Amino acid sequence: MTKHGKKYTAAAAKVDFDKVYSAREAIALAKETSITKFDSTVEVHMRTTLDSRQADQQLRDVVVLPNGLGKTVRVLVFAQGEGAVAARAAGADLVADDDETMKKIEGGMLDFDVAISTPDAMGKVGRLGRVLGPRGLMPNPKAGTVVSAQDMERAIKEAKAGRVEFRLDKTNNIHVSIGKASFEVNKLIENYAALMDAVNKARPSGAKGNFVKRITVTTTMGPGMKMDPNEHMDGAE
Repeated sequence: MTKHGKKYTAAAAKVDFDKVYSAREAIALAKETSITKFDSTVEVHMRTTLDSRQADQQLRDVVVLPNGLGKTVRVLVFAQGEGAVAARAAGADLVADDDETMKKIEGGMLDFDVAISTPDAMGKVGRLGRVLGPRGLMPNPKAGTVVSAQDMERAIKEAKAGRVEFRLDKTNNIHVSIGKASFEVNKLIENYAALMDAVNKARPSGAKGNFVKRITVTTTMGPGMKMDPNEHMDGAE
């Protein structure tokens, strides 16, 4: 059995682990039971009935959270020529348009949170798959991170504003951050509602019934609260 510290034990005492809370109750309680000295991340974990081994049950998409994530997002762009110019003009933190930068990234320089690429640069980016892939940083058309030079400004703005990718993992779960514990409850509710709307819209063709069977919300190192996956988001649509 896992041993917990005094702070966690005191926070957990406020939680009824058998209860299925409403979204508002659970998120408010997550804020109340945050135990870290730093501003904890509020995380949503979904257990699904999907099977990640089946092609018609894959789930991967993006959502722009209306209130962002409460952190500075560093954006790297792989591009050449017009794409590189557009990326710099749009505020990219780093533009990889030369061999030296590509070699640094291949060597493990990963001082960025989101990677975007133009289609013509993907040939070179593909060689970095073993570095970017395991960290979820590989640009992907489905995730909206492979874009034309003309669409670069929008992609960078969305990434910096709180654009979040969600996907089904190998254990058929989805894990997504929806903000910080310092956020007001209503702002977290709005972010959660946007996420759930996006998850429902991304429903795979092979999904049966309500494919999200359990949802838990927690803060970094804090206790988890079960939420009703069937709840209509009152006041946060």
